[in-house]
Amino acid sequence: MPVEIAEIAAGLPVAASFAMATGFSALRDGRRRASQNEALHELRRPLQALTLALPEDSSAGGSVRMAAAAVDRLDREINGDGEEWLEERVRLRPIVAAAVERWRWRAGRDGRRLTLNWGAADVHLHGDELGLVQAVDNLINNALDHGGPEVWVEVRERAGILRLSVCDRGGSAARVPTQQRSRSLGSRLGGRARHGHGLRIVRRVAVRHGGSFRLLRSANGTEARLELPLAGGGQ
Repeated sequence: MPVEIAEIAAGLPVAASFAMATGFSALRDGRRRASQNEALHELRRPLQALTLALPEDSSAGGSVRMAAAAVDRLDREINGDGEEWLEERVRLRPIVAAAVERWRWRAGRDGRRLTLNWGAADVHLHGDELGLVQAVDNLINNALDHGGPEVWVEVRERAGILRLSVCDRGGSAARVPTQQRSRSLGSRLGGRARHGHGLRIVRRVAVRHGGSFRLLRSANGTEARLELPLAGGGQ
């Protein structure tokens, strides 16, 4: 009996320490979740204001939709709900054309060219429209971040597969001076110190649509190639 009591007594500090650590961890996690939900609330308010202020056919509407979708996904990650995934028949050409138009202003601001070469029919895909919008947008943004003075989007169709390539000829992209960039709102929103997130989104969208994504580099430049199956193997 004395041995058993001694063993229990020896274990009490460990158990108490574990309980305290667990309690502090739960408290810290609770505060973090509350802080994250407050930040989500503050993001939603200006997005709602933008949605009401913009005309329905505004080219900025796609960006607002993507921002709202990102906030919804973050909400699900924080609060434990499953990720939303909508399947429907989607026309790709309007998605790509709108993305090119959306980013053309940035290319022009930096003295660069962004063009679209559409070499397919008016094809349809079966999948999540918003996910496809995000994938195309991330590919173009990545090329403008890291590519050369000329970026082009090329779309081809073959044997039930649609290939979307975002290409550049290499070289250094036009840059805003570091001192000026560090003060800009764009740099704060751009997350320049964090790389690779956009292409991970593209890969995830490719897999979910039964397709593939490859980043091909050569002496002539870079091609980000997204291949997706067409709805019903054709149009």
